Amino acid sequence: MKAKFCIFRFLQVLLESVENQNYQAKLKMIPNLIVIMIWLSESFFRPTPQGIAASPASYLNEVKEELKKEWPKNRTINLVFHGHSVPAGYFKTPVVNTLEAYPYQVLKQLKAEYPHAVVNIINTSIGGEDSKKGATRFETEVLVHRPDVLFIDYALNDRRIGLAEAEKSWREMIGKALQKSVKVILLTPSPDQRVNLEDSKNELEAHSLQIRRLAEEFGVGLVDSYAVFLEKHKAGEKISTYMSQVNHPNEKGHQLIANEIMKYLR
Repeated sequence: MKAKFCIFRFLQVLLESVENQNYQAKLKMIPNLIVIMIWLSESFFRPTPQGIAASPASYLNEVKEELKKEWPKNRTINLVFHGHSVPAGYFKTPVVNTLEAYPYQVLKQLKAEYPHAVVNIINTSIGGEDSKKGATRFETEVLVHRPDVLFIDYALNDRRIGLAEAEKSWREMIGKALQKSVKVILLTPSPDQRVNLEDSKNELEAHSLQIRRLAEEFGVGLVDSYAVFLEKHKAGEKISTYMSQVNHPNEKGHQLIANEIMKYLR
């Protein structure tokens, strides 16, 4: 705030100096004034980094209060799931088990928890897509639905575009959502059985670390799917028990992800 006050003071002095200039000099000052005003407006409306991921217990308190309301005081709650084949519902390709995928498992649990709620599950996920492509259609195909909560799940496919490109795309989507006052929850990847979970430097681990850092920086929600499956592996369970094919969870695997999401909604 102190820095912004100094900028405002500078702007005030600048405007006072303009008053003392002749007409031609004033015209020359206009572009500089416009640049400063644009910078100020962007700095005030840009989401402020928080340094800690949002608490599951309180992040969606306003949404949970809406879910409790009965007709005619209630309204439709829009949950938008944006990502790749996993949230899209692909099990053993080309089979798509929409109702067993985690977005609809979340809906089932929500209806048990909030029987009077009207909830829209809006799935904008596309099988095979990465976050770079997802970002290009973010405004026209995602924000247009006016989500109350947005879930982003792209890390499995982001391995092919790399960490830097993925971070750029995730930042773009998170920033645009927060500017619209949308609650955002980021998901780390579910397993790919070709990846050695015991290798702490594997690609999925690297993308998970990046997603965790983004959640902390922006103060948004985090569903750490990767950590949940890793815990199962460390406990001696076979990851294949939770998978329908090498890189797609089965109903039991989707249930693990849905349960983590519901920690924000209970």
